[in-house]
Amino acid sequence: MLFTQLLAVMLKNETKIKMIDRFLKAKHWQLFSLMFGIPIIFQIVMMGTMFWNINSETNPDPTEMFNMFKFFPIIMILYMGVFFSWFWSIAIGLQNKVPENVTMKTKKFKIFFFIPLVYILCISLFIVGIFSGIMQNGTESSGGLVGVMVGIILPLHLLSMFGMFYSMYFVAKTFKTVELQKEVSFGDFAGEFFMLWFYFIGIWILQPKINKMSAKQKPDL
Repeated sequence: MLFTQLLAVMLKNETKIKMIDRFLKAKHWQLFSLMFGIPIIFQIVMMGTMFWNINSETNPDPTEMFNMFKFFPIIMILYMGVFFSWFWSIAIGLQNKVPENVTMKTKKFKIFFFIPLVYILCISLFIVGIFSGIMQNGTESSGGLVGVMVGIILPLHLLSMFGMFYSMYFVAKTFKTVELQKEVSFGDFAGEFFMLWFYFIGIWILQPKINKMSAKQKPDL
């Protein structure tokens, strides 16, 4: 029994290491395509299809348009999965290259890292619930359900914003600490912080450096 549990833990850790290693060694264009290119293409296709249906039919069926929106949460979850996995890989995967005299608060990072994930999950379920109610009943979802969901989402939204900013702060700090091999202040990694914020630009600058940092080095969990 103990051997089985140890084996399961080892396999789980090995899977995490492989995932982190892939993100650290991924090319900038690969990450850009997954995080920015595919969602943009999906939106273009979705909007094009909607306008085509409107122009081609005298009385377009609204349920057909709402039916397309049910795919939006799936795309959003996939996009955020790649985005947050990239953040996690930098923040955790590069910890074994942080100087020994520098202490990084990884536990605090992990707590704030998962808050936006919970928020996004709630948003996705909220969207699915709204459009499912419209498609099945032809009417809007009940006010009680909407009220409950809004009551959950609003506080999570504020926590999520803080969690996102702290995650970017920690990832940028980890990156700069590994790059300079010393304790850094926000002034040292402010540029990296904003490049992570505007990732569609920053990824072209940061990822090649991350590739070099991760060369011949396995993430240590």
